[in-house]
Amino acid sequence: MSQSRGKRKVFVGVVVSDKMDKTVVVAVDRLVRHPLYKKVVRKTSKFYAHDESNECRVGDIVEIMETRPLSKLKRWRVVRIVQRAKVPLTVAREEVAEETEEQLLEEVLTAGAKTPEQPEQENQETEGQKTSSEQGDGSES
Repeated sequence: MSQSRGKRKVFVGVVVSDKMDKTVVVAVDRLVRHPLYKKVVRKTSKFYAHDESNECRVGDIVEIMETRPLSKLKRWRVVRIVQRAKVPLTVAREEVAEETEEQLLEEVLTAGAKTPEQPEQENQETEGQKTSSEQGDGSES
């Protein structure tokens, strides 16, 4: 007589946090029809899932399965990674921060470089025009 286990729930969601050791937080979206207004509403549930090998990263799409309680909040485990994140969120944030810093520095340097030079150039041009006009006036008289 073999005992058969009951069906375990399986969800697919997105990893929203991987800061803990061997644990990830997975957000699972589902669509629910409002009982009175019949509008379809998106609901998100967060599940703490066990990731034995610490493979999951933020942004990965993973499949999680119900399991026995592993800790106070963990009752799920990662079965497989369905799709890797194209660019890890932390790297993307760092790149954006670096780009904005570089852009700000370039803008400041170019603005700072143009501002003092422009009046000097204008002064030189006007002085050059005056001298040529003065020379022209002096030679005519």
